Amino acid sequence: MAIKGDEMIRIIDSIARERGVERDVLINDLEQAMVSSARKFYSSLDAEEFACTIDPISGEMKLTRHGEVMELDPESFGRIAAQTFKQVMIQKFREDERASIYDQYIKRVGEIVSGAVQRYEGGALVVTLDGRAEAFMPRSEQIPGEQFYPGDRVRVMVLDVRHVGNQVKIVLSRGAPEFIKRLFELEVPEVAERVIEIKAMAREAGHRTKLAVSSIDSKVDAVGACVGVRGSRIKNIVDELNGEKIDIVRWNESSQVLIQNALKPAEVAEVSLCFELGRATVVVTDDQLSLAIGKRGQNVRLAARLTGWDVDILTPEEFNKGLDTMADCLRSVEGVTEEQLDRLAALGMISVFDVEEVGVEVLVNELEMPEDVAEKCVDAASERAKVVAEEQAREKEEAERRRAEEQEAARRLLEGGGDEPMDADTQAAAILGLGALGDSTSSDGDSEPVSGDDTESSLEQQPAEASAEQTQD
Repeated sequence: MAIKGDEMIRIIDSIARERGVERDVLINDLEQAMVSSARKFYSSLDAEEFACTIDPISGEMKLTRHGEVMELDPESFGRIAAQTFKQVMIQKFREDERASIYDQYIKRVGEIVSGAVQRYEGGALVVTLDGRAEAFMPRSEQIPGEQFYPGDRVRVMVLDVRHVGNQVKIVLSRGAPEFIKRLFELEVPEVAERVIEIKAMAREAGHRTKLAVSSIDSKVDAVGACVGVRGSRIKNIVDELNGEKIDIVRWNESSQVLIQNALKPAEVAEVSLCFELGRATVVVTDDQLSLAIGKRGQNVRLAARLTGWDVDILTPEEFNKGLDTMADCLRSVEGVTEEQLDRLAALGMISVFDVEEVGVEVLVNELEMPEDVAEKCVDAASERAKVVAEEQAREKEEAERRRAEEQEAARRLLEGGGDEPMDADTQAAAILGLGALGDSTSSDGDSEPVSGDDTESSLEQQPAEASAEQTQD
């Protein structure tokens, strides 16, 4: 039974709403499908022989052949022509739907959208957006440790949209740094209005993020506005990220000040910049060393990414030892003055390894040192660097040996050294002994810090109007 024109228009309107495709595009698809069906029925090879028009109001269809109107009776076309009509129509509708999805989401790249979780496929999370577009979030863009179940609502950022074969691939992300930036734009009006600017970001998804912010309005405190009253704004973001720590620090055009801010909550005693090596040497006291390094070196790693400098953390003893060794080495070279040694330290070169790395050209250009003297300095530094490296390797081995012996002694103490049970004081002493050994750290950040991230104060304990750098933990 043939469908009446007005009924066909109602069906087209319904499909247009459900699939998000323009009504005129669907009508054009029907016209092309009818032309293909007529060519199939008449076995025509001439693409211009037939033409079809459908009235968008009444749905009346007119089929012409060589410009003359034909009496249209689709039922007389037969099964093969009808099948051709169906196949062409379905293909066109699918192409239009894919084009509509692509056009819709290519404009939303970088935006946060909400979707319904469908399933996991090979580690990738499949999410349905707006009830019609299927997108996926690769494992690399997920936050480690997060797990979703079918039907869960999830907020994600559209990372990429592209054509792959006959499909539209929509790539989502929750692990990208930009995802946090978009969350701040949603939660902090000043960020969305560009009164506060996020100047730099560094993130280890699922663990910690550092942001450097600045305000173009002197009346607006950038850090305080991002944190919110009693931490209300930052808390919403942290909850969305399932507890990921977020440090908000104040941006500064001075690299030295910015590096100090980025290493919060640790207090920095001195920052020495070496532009030739792109390295910042940060000096902190022994009690601040573990805070500056962070758990498994996380704090210093993020600070380095945030500032764009390669950050080295040293104690005053280590810093002075490196300077003294370099000075003693270069003083042995004839022609090197104390002024040149001072200028070398001012340039951020604090060890014989630095002199060896920068080479002759820098010494000649920056210190106005004769080339032959510069060559002797580099040679002397290279020889001394080998000796220092061997000494450091021996010291490290000795420290590891002592640590292993102390841990073994503490373990034997815990076991009681025999069948007699230990009293409570002895057990406590043994446990504390093990704890102290486990908390020891070195400037390379490989060991577990003494306090790590747990020493930071919570937002709830900070006043909302605080102007100093604030850290959420």
